[in-house]
Amino acid sequence: MTRLSVEMLAADAPEPITSAGHAQLGIAVLAGIAVIVLLITKFKLHAFLSLTIGSLALGAFAGAPLDKVITSFTAGLGSTVAGVGVLIALGAILGKMLADSGGADQIVDTILAKASGRAMPWAMVLIASVIGLPLFFEVGVVLLIPVVLMVAKRGNYSLMRIGIPALAGLSVMHGLVPPHPGPLVAIDAVDANLGVTLALGVLVAIPTVVIAGPLFSKYAARWVDVPAPERMVPQRPSEELERRPGFGATLATILLPVVLMLAKALVDIVIDDPEHQVQRVFDVIGSPLIALLAAVLVGIFTLGRPAGFSRERMSSLVDKGLAPIAGILLIVGAGGGFKQTLIDTGVGRMILDISEDWSIPALLLAWLIAVAIRLATGSATVATVSAAGLVAPLAADMSTAHTALLVLAIGAGSLFFSHVNDAGFWLVKEYFGLNVGQTIKTWSVMETIISVVAGALVLLLSLII
Repeated sequence: MTRLSVEMLAADAPEPITSAGHAQLGIAVLAGIAVIVLLITKFKLHAFLSLTIGSLALGAFAGAPLDKVITSFTAGLGSTVAGVGVLIALGAILGKMLADSGGADQIVDTILAKASGRAMPWAMVLIASVIGLPLFFEVGVVLLIPVVLMVAKRGNYSLMRIGIPALAGLSVMHGLVPPHPGPLVAIDAVDANLGVTLALGVLVAIPTVVIAGPLFSKYAARWVDVPAPERMVPQRPSEELERRPGFGATLATILLPVVLMLAKALVDIVIDDPEHQVQRVFDVIGSPLIALLAAVLVGIFTLGRPAGFSRERMSSLVDKGLAPIAGILLIVGAGGGFKQTLIDTGVGRMILDISEDWSIPALLLAWLIAVAIRLATGSATVATVSAAGLVAPLAADMSTAHTALLVLAIGAGSLFFSHVNDAGFWLVKEYFGLNVGQTIKTWSVMETIISVVAGALVLLLSLII
């Protein structure tokens, strides 16, 4: 979101509605989050409805007039969807295009053809990280599972030795690297620079994925030695296609938005003059909207046409790509509403005071809050949007780099110890044919390693930059 649009939204934002003291606000926060957790876990209510009801409960417990709470919630929902809604939609279209055209399969097959033996886990983490850039986690899992099972079976590898690196690559991209919904919402909430966050996110992601992927998979394979379940091998999308896109064209399309956004960040650092013509050009082409839109338009020619897709099929593909994100958009929007309710009731100010009184580093506090909400709700997205709302005031006096690190601390915390209240837990369990105990020993431990390693690297970077 541009600075201008943030200022416009701020002008329309409701006046703060707080009159409660810290004790009452603390109780209100705990009660609001407890309502959300209870509705999601006990009553299995959709996260959108749970966040909406939790926001109203928060306002009520804080003693705020409910009409003003409703105004705050709807204003937050609207500004969040305005900031990230189109980006999530464009990312979904690009991901669907990549999967259905066979472009993803082309990348997989090309890399696997050049890897064997000890290099295979490293090849899997590379594939997952590249493909995971434009894809939602669940889509990436469905796309890569056939490859994981095929490689494990044909190469006589341990399923965990191949599967854990693939899952680590997808999970790290999902939690730390925009344009995934979680990082985008956190960037919007704390007004971070997207290019800087992307650059630092990649810097943190590389060692994190190496440790949680290929290195941890050695131990996971010893703890859980299971064969690849043949019943779970689905058809690969490109098996029904006569031809598919080339490796180079597919890779260039995936990396195009990343390159444009990083180029903008680099130009901003080198030139640092908003009126300079070059910087103004890169401010446009490197904005997330233009970068993702460019990738989608380029993908029509580099992915759709080589696969032999007609105009009608491309139009249908866009429809199918947009359909699954309705729920995600609503959750993200409701999370923005919850965030605005937290701010307007004075909770953000309370968090700021607590961090000063207790001398807790802001980045560590952000990580801990995200961890707590993740453990309670099971949703990385809910943890991210809720934690971002709580710690947003901490970013007010931060530098550009430290604001980006705040986003990454939230993202790292949101991945901590996936367990039975997380849909991803059951997805991995069923696809890999594991029992609950085996899934905890592998998937849950891997998620915890990602969270702790990424969180530690964020704190380390904060001491350096």
